[in-house]
Amino acid sequence: MIEALTLSAFDRAAASARPEGPASVQRAVLPPVTGAALPGVEAATPADFGQIMASFASGVRNDLRAGEAAAIAGIQGKASTQQVVEAVMSAEQSLQTAVAIRDKVVAAYLELSRMAI
Repeated sequence: MIEALTLSAFDRAAASARPEGPASVQRAVLPPVTGAALPGVEAATPADFGQIMASFASGVRNDLRAGEAAAIAGIQGKASTQQVVEAVMSAEQSLQTAVAIRDKVVAAYLELSRMAI
């Protein structure tokens, strides 16, 4: 279940909102991103939007996997309740952030597509 969460989930959501399909997307080149700006993104390396989103998606996937593993360990009695709650809350926060970012990206694309050129 968690393996299915990748950047392609963001691509599919954005592509479903585009009438032209995914081939019409052009990647924007962003200035260098520092490690303090986004956790999980390498410091001082130039990255395009796709690389940043891929890093973010893999971080979310790792958080979800850690939460799931902690929940299973808690059920088996190998982890304390506090550890399970912390891991699950972190996973929930990561998932909510991913959904919010996806919603903002789709909304921005829809707004751009309504602009007259």
